[in-house]
Amino acid sequence: MAESLKETGIDGGPSTSGHALTYAQAVKDGAPDPGPKLPGTTRLLFVTSEMGDFIKAGGLGEVSTALPRQLRTLCDVRVLLPGFRQVRTASPAMDIVREMPRTASLPPWSLGRFRTPDGLTIYAVLCDELYDREGSPYGPFSGGDFVDNDIRFARLSLAAAEIAAGEADPNWKPDVVHVNDWPSALASGYMRWKGLATPSILTIHNLAYQGLYQPSRMTALGIPDLAFSVNGAEFHGKISFLKSGIYYSSHVTTVSETYAHEITTAEHGCGLDGLLRQRMQEGRLTGIVNGIDDSWDPPAPGATRGVRQWKRRSAEDIRKSFDLPPSRGPLFSIISRLVHQKGIDLSIEAAETIIARGGQLVVTGRGEPRLEEAVERLARQHPRSVAARIGFDDAEARRIFAASDFLLMPSRFEPCGLSQMYAQRSGALPIAYRTGGLVDTIGRPTNRYADVYARALAS
Repeated sequence: MAESLKETGIDGGPSTSGHALTYAQAVKDGAPDPGPKLPGTTRLLFVTSEMGDFIKAGGLGEVSTALPRQLRTLCDVRVLLPGFRQVRTASPAMDIVREMPRTASLPPWSLGRFRTPDGLTIYAVLCDELYDREGSPYGPFSGGDFVDNDIRFARLSLAAAEIAAGEADPNWKPDVVHVNDWPSALASGYMRWKGLATPSILTIHNLAYQGLYQPSRMTALGIPDLAFSVNGAEFHGKISFLKSGIYYSSHVTTVSETYAHEITTAEHGCGLDGLLRQRMQEGRLTGIVNGIDDSWDPPAPGATRGVRQWKRRSAEDIRKSFDLPPSRGPLFSIISRLVHQKGIDLSIEAAETIIARGGQLVVTGRGEPRLEEAVERLARQHPRSVAARIGFDDAEARRIFAASDFLLMPSRFEPCGLSQMYAQRSGALPIAYRTGGLVDTIGRPTNRYADVYARALAS
């Protein structure tokens, strides 16, 4: 915000709570001035809770796989993520850069470092008591969240701040820190409370997930007492990881231009629309649409006949794999998390019309139990027209995209979405509502992160 912490009654003095972190003198707020192009020597720390190379739950994992690799052509980028079991397995002999101490109730950790086969540097927050578990990044496969997610992702966020301070790796200190969604958003707060002037960028992939916890967790998380304010981490009487990131970061981005405008409205702002409107007025909220990489290109680009043959063979393969009979009718697909937001119930309603007119439907994904059961029930009722597989496999999803004529994606809201881009690249027509990133991406992808980083550095 335009006012500093001092102007909002937070004067930078020490906390009296006994927390390990205290407020340092406020870093000057305000909209960044236009700056030069991003220098090639810029060091960027990209912080994420999931990455498709190792473990993912949704679109963030895919973006975290592709975006840092694209940014390598512009700057020195390194990725920081929790040391999940899958990360440990991928690099069992990673270098240990430094062992770091406990802070408040956040356990001690070690900074691991290794490279992917294509040379991308990965930092891992090694703390087995927090990350060595079965499940998704956020909870067990049976559903729900891990009960200690506040500790797990505060540990990730503080690790990012400790790297930014040069404490965890004395030989590499970032010029910009890019955090993503609520699990790493608190890093912007920790950086401010440490008195760092390093700019931070927060990307909101889905505003509906905010990381809300009771104020009694302040001490455990090492959050200074004075941060529990409307001009800080407080949101309707709770700690909000995401709101902290919005408030303390230098700049906020979302994953599409339309969604950036939508979240400044009461309808889509999830109670944060006022702060987000202010950020947009300050020039500190930008929509940058997601993109996809060249691995999604169909074979023989430009050769229409070859693509048609590829589509036909792909459809035959999927029908056989899902035990559907051969058909001359169109093949529809749902490739999605099976949750209310994605309009799965609307697609199930539309399935009766699709079936009646000679189409077939293939569904893959997992999510809410009631929707999983509804999809399986539909398949049982129409075994020659509908096939469902609860679960998700990347390779199989690519085959379904390649086979499909139409993708059903009637999301009630959609910050960006990637499936509609995968579908179009694979020669399938997305059927979607005009909302969020679907407006921008059933159309025209772009990438302007370099400009945002340059502006943050210039500020």
